[in-house]
Amino acid sequence: MSDDEFHVHGPHDHELEHAGHGGSHESQSMTSQIAMFTAIIATVGAIFGYMGGATQANAGLYKNNAAISKTEASNQWNYYQAKSSKQNLSELAKEIAPPAKKDFYDEEIKRYKTEKNDIKKNAEALESKSKEWDEKSDEEMHEHHRWAQATTALQISIALAAIALLTRKKWLQKGMMGMGAIGLVLGALAALHI
Repeated sequence: MSDDEFHVHGPHDHELEHAGHGGSHESQSMTSQIAMFTAIIATVGAIFGYMGGATQANAGLYKNNAAISKTEASNQWNYYQAKSSKQNLSELAKEIAPPAKKDFYDEEIKRYKTEKNDIKKNAEALESKSKEWDEKSDEEMHEHHRWAQATTALQISIALAAIALLTRKKWLQKGMMGMGAIGLVLGALAALHI
Protein backbone atom coordinates (compact mmCIF):
# COMPACT_ATOMS: atom_id res chain seq x y z
CA MET A 1 0.00 0.00 0.00
CA SER A 2 1.37 3.46 -0.85
CA ASP A 3 1.75 6.26 1.68
CA ASP A 4 -0.91 8.45 0.15
CA GLU A 5 -3.73 5.83 0.29
CA PHE A 6 -6.16 5.69 3.18
CA HIS A 7 -6.97 2.19 4.58
CA VAL A 8 -9.48 1.32 7.31
CA HIS A 9 -9.16 -1.96 9.19
CA GLY A 10 -12.43 -3.71 9.93
CA PRO A 11 -13.05 -5.72 13.11
CA HIS A 12 -12.46 -8.96 11.24
CA ASP A 13 -9.09 -7.74 9.92
CA HIS A 14 -8.13 -6.66 13.41
CA GLU A 15 -9.01 -10.11 14.85
CA LEU A 16 -7.06 -11.90 12.12
CA GLU A 17 -4.04 -9.69 12.67
CA HIS A 18 -4.33 -10.19 16.42
CA ALA A 19 -4.63 -13.98 16.00
CA GLY A 20 -1.63 -13.99 13.67
CA HIS A 21 0.50 -12.43 16.39
CA GLY A 22 -0.47 -15.01 18.98
CA GLY A 23 -3.76 -13.45 20.13
CA SER A 24 -4.56 -12.60 23.70
CA HIS A 25 -3.96 -14.96 26.59
CA GLU A 26 -7.70 -14.95 27.35
CA SER A 27 -8.49 -15.92 23.76
CA GLN A 28 -5.96 -18.76 23.78
CA SER A 29 -7.27 -19.93 27.16
CA MET A 30 -10.86 -20.00 25.85
CA THR A 31 -9.74 -21.88 22.75
CA SER A 32 -7.87 -24.43 24.85
CA GLN A 33 -10.81 -24.90 27.19
CA ILE A 34 -13.25 -25.41 24.34
CA ALA A 35 -10.87 -27.80 22.56
CA MET A 36 -10.39 -29.88 25.72
CA PHE A 37 -14.14 -29.85 26.43
CA THR A 38 -14.89 -30.91 22.85
CA ALA A 39 -12.39 -33.77 22.97
CA ILE A 40 -13.81 -35.10 26.24
CA ILE A 41 -17.44 -34.74 25.15
CA ALA A 42 -16.70 -36.38 21.78
CA THR A 43 -15.11 -39.35 23.56
CA VAL A 44 -18.03 -39.69 25.97
CA GLY A 45 -20.43 -39.29 23.03
CA ALA A 46 -18.71 -42.16 21.20
CA ILE A 47 -19.19 -44.38 24.25
CA PHE A 48 -22.84 -43.32 24.53
CA GLY A 49 -23.33 -44.02 20.82
CA TYR A 50 -21.90 -47.50 21.25
CA MET A 51 -24.16 -48.19 24.23
CA GLY A 52 -27.17 -46.93 22.27
CA GLY A 53 -26.36 -49.30 19.41
CA ALA A 54 -25.83 -52.22 21.78
CA THR A 55 -29.17 -51.69 23.51
CA GLN A 56 -30.94 -51.37 20.18
CA ALA A 57 -29.39 -54.64 19.00
CA ASN A 58 -30.42 -56.34 22.26
CA ALA A 59 -33.98 -55.03 21.89
CA GLY A 60 -34.16 -56.52 18.40
CA LEU A 61 -32.76 -59.83 19.59
CA TYR A 62 -35.22 -60.00 22.49
CA LYS A 63 -38.13 -59.12 20.21
CA ASN A 64 -37.03 -61.92 17.88
CA ASN A 65 -36.92 -64.37 20.80
CA ALA A 66 -40.42 -63.23 21.79
CA ALA A 67 -41.68 -63.94 18.27
CA ILE A 68 -40.06 -67.39 18.26
CA SER A 69 -41.63 -68.26 21.63
CA LYS A 70 -45.00 -66.95 20.42
CA THR A 71 -44.76 -69.11 17.29
CA GLU A 72 -43.85 -72.17 19.35
CA ALA A 73 -46.79 -71.46 21.67
CA SER A 74 -49.09 -71.19 18.64
CA ASN A 75 -47.79 -74.53 17.39
CA GLN A 76 -48.53 -76.07 20.77
CA TRP A 77 -52.07 -74.67 20.73
CA ASN A 78 -52.57 -76.15 17.26
CA TYR A 79 -51.33 -79.48 18.60
CA TYR A 80 -53.74 -79.11 21.53
CA GLN A 81 -56.60 -78.55 19.06
CA ALA A 82 -55.59 -81.64 17.09
CA LYS A 83 -55.67 -83.73 20.29
CA SER A 84 -59.07 -82.22 21.15
CA SER A 85 -60.39 -83.24 17.75
CA LYS A 86 -59.09 -86.79 18.23
CA GLN A 87 -60.62 -86.87 21.72
CA ASN A 88 -63.97 -85.74 20.27
CA LEU A 89 -63.80 -88.42 17.57
CA SER A 90 -63.02 -91.04 20.23
CA GLU A 91 -66.00 -89.86 22.28
CA LEU A 92 -68.22 -90.13 19.23
CA ALA A 93 -66.78 -93.53 18.33
CA LYS A 94 -67.43 -94.75 21.88
CA GLU A 95 -71.11 -93.84 21.52
CA ILE A 96 -71.57 -95.76 18.28
CA ALA A 97 -69.07 -98.58 18.87
CA PRO A 98 -70.08 -102.08 19.96
CA PRO A 99 -69.76 -102.72 23.73
CA ALA A 100 -66.51 -104.68 23.25
CA LYS A 101 -64.77 -101.56 21.87
CA LYS A 102 -66.04 -99.07 24.51
CA ASP A 103 -63.14 -99.77 26.91
CA PHE A 104 -60.66 -99.10 24.12
CA TYR A 105 -62.24 -95.69 23.42
CA ASP A 106 -62.38 -94.88 27.15
CA GLU A 107 -58.61 -95.40 27.29
CA GLU A 108 -58.13 -93.28 24.18
CA ILE A 109 -60.21 -90.45 25.66
CA LYS A 110 -58.24 -90.61 28.91
CA ARG A 111 -54.92 -90.57 26.99
CA TYR A 112 -55.97 -87.54 24.92
CA LYS A 113 -57.03 -85.64 28.05
CA THR A 114 -53.63 -86.30 29.68
CA GLU A 115 -51.74 -85.33 26.52
CA LYS A 116 -53.83 -82.16 26.16
CA ASN A 117 -53.04 -81.19 29.74
CA ASP A 118 -49.28 -81.46 29.10
CA ILE A 119 -49.56 -79.61 25.80
CA LYS A 120 -51.60 -76.84 27.44
CA LYS A 121 -48.97 -76.36 30.19
CA ASN A 122 -46.22 -76.21 27.57
CA ALA A 123 -48.14 -73.67 25.44
CA GLU A 124 -48.84 -71.47 28.46
CA ALA A 125 -45.16 -71.60 29.49
CA LEU A 126 -44.12 -70.56 25.98
CA GLU A 127 -46.62 -67.67 26.01
CA SER A 128 -45.23 -66.56 29.36
CA LYS A 129 -41.67 -66.75 27.99
CA SER A 130 -42.75 -64.70 24.97
CA LYS A 131 -44.18 -62.04 27.27
CA GLU A 132 -40.91 -61.93 29.25
CA TRP A 133 -38.89 -61.45 26.05
CA ASP A 134 -41.26 -58.66 24.97
CA GLU A 135 -40.83 -56.89 28.31
CA LYS A 136 -37.03 -57.20 28.06
CA SER A 137 -37.18 -55.77 24.54
CA ASP A 138 -39.27 -52.81 25.74
CA GLU A 139 -36.80 -52.14 28.56
CA GLU A 140 -33.86 -52.22 26.13
CA MET A 141 -35.65 -49.84 23.74
CA HIS A 142 -36.32 -47.42 26.58
CA GLU A 143 -32.66 -47.54 27.51
CA HIS A 144 -31.69 -47.14 23.83
CA HIS A 145 -33.80 -43.97 23.62
CA ARG A 146 -32.00 -42.58 26.69
CA TRP A 147 -28.59 -43.29 25.12
CA ALA A 148 -29.77 -41.69 21.87
CA GLN A 149 -31.00 -38.58 23.74
CA ALA A 150 -27.68 -38.34 25.59
CA THR A 151 -25.69 -38.71 22.36
CA THR A 152 -27.81 -36.06 20.64
CA ALA A 153 -27.32 -33.61 23.50
CA LEU A 154 -23.55 -34.16 23.33
CA GLN A 155 -23.56 -33.64 19.56
CA ILE A 156 -25.42 -30.35 20.02
CA SER A 157 -22.87 -29.40 22.67
CA ILE A 158 -20.02 -30.05 20.21
CA ALA A 159 -21.77 -27.95 17.54
CA LEU A 160 -22.18 -25.11 20.05
CA ALA A 161 -18.48 -25.45 20.91
CA ALA A 162 -17.56 -24.94 17.25
CA ILE A 163 -19.77 -21.86 17.03
CA ALA A 164 -18.34 -20.54 20.31
CA LEU A 165 -14.82 -20.92 18.90
CA LEU A 166 -15.75 -19.01 15.77
CA THR A 167 -17.71 -16.23 17.44
CA ARG A 168 -15.88 -16.00 20.79
CA LYS A 169 -19.23 -15.58 22.53
CA LYS A 170 -19.21 -16.49 26.22
CA TRP A 171 -22.92 -17.25 26.26
CA LEU A 172 -22.36 -19.92 23.59
CA GLN A 173 -19.60 -21.40 25.70
CA LYS A 174 -22.05 -21.57 28.61
CA GLY A 175 -24.66 -23.11 26.29
CA MET A 176 -22.23 -25.76 25.12
CA MET A 177 -21.39 -26.65 28.72
CA GLY A 178 -25.08 -26.72 29.63
CA MET A 179 -25.91 -29.07 26.74
CA GLY A 180 -22.90 -31.20 27.67
CA ALA A 181 -24.20 -31.44 31.24
CA ILE A 182 -27.66 -32.41 29.97
CA GLY A 183 -26.07 -35.11 27.82
CA LEU A 184 -24.10 -36.46 30.76
CA VAL A 185 -27.21 -36.54 32.96
CA LEU A 186 -29.17 -38.39 30.26
CA GLY A 187 -26.27 -40.83 29.91
CA ALA A 188 -26.28 -41.42 33.66
CA LEU A 189 -30.05 -42.08 33.54
CA ALA A 190 -29.48 -44.59 30.74
CA ALA A 191 -26.69 -46.31 32.70
CA LEU A 192 -28.98 -46.52 35.73
CA HIS A 193 -31.81 -47.94 33.55
CA ILE A 194 -34.11 -45.03 34.41
